[in-house]
Amino acid sequence: MLRVLSYSLILLLLVLQGPAHGGPGANPGAGPSGQELLWGSDQYDFAIVVQASALDCFWHHMHQGEKFYLNYMVQWVTGVADRRLSVSVNSPAGLLLSMIDDAKGQVSFLARETGFYQMCFSNFHNRLGSMQVFLSFGVYYEGAGEGKEKEEKQKELNDTLSIIQDSSYRLQAYVFHMGRYYSFARMSKGADYYLLLSNASYVTWWSAAQSAVIITAGYLQLLVLKRLFKTTTSTESNKPRC
Repeated sequence: MLRVLSYSLILLLLVLQGPAHGGPGANPGAGPSGQELLWGSDQYDFAIVVQASALDCFWHHMHQGEKFYLNYMVQWVTGVADRRLSVSVNSPAGLLLSMIDDAKGQVSFLARETGFYQMCFSNFHNRLGSMQVFLSFGVYYEGAGEGKEKEEKQKELNDTLSIIQDSSYRLQAYVFHMGRYYSFARMSKGADYYLLLSNASYVTWWSAAQSAVIITAGYLQLLVLKRLFKTTTSTESNKPRC
């Protein structure tokens, strides 16, 4: 009876405790140090705001033989902040694969190992100003022997179907690269738009400040001139003296 009661208490404690940390109950989408893991799509296209002196990192899963690309561009900055952004890409083993320190850049390489590749965006150049960065990254495949459909592409086909298949893969690759170039052109257009708004705001406020200075200077000059020509009315008791 005591043994059955002990087993019952142990089972009750396990149920109340719940799953252990790191087991099936853990969050599968959380990366190291709370960074975000991305492996649900081959292409990503979005914008982020990097705060002053901040470091934002993302992790993207890739298989060996896949090709990775990253395009980024700084769209706007607050105040008189530096537009440069430090971007680094690391392999799953922690090796530095690419490093760029500029307002815009492109990265492309062939994945040598399977795992999560890290992309970090550092705004250490600015201690006070934040910036908005447009990102476009993902993986793509070239040739008939790469990518997720590698097993299907290795099937034996006759010559006619092989030619059609190769042509379709080449056409798909061309269309994909056209999309990449269009995305980078869209980044440039967005950056030009924000620069135009910034210049328009600068010209408006500077013109208003100059107008205020001109009006104030004219008013002060008028007061000085009036004081130069100030006269007093002479009376019997108050006559001008030599």
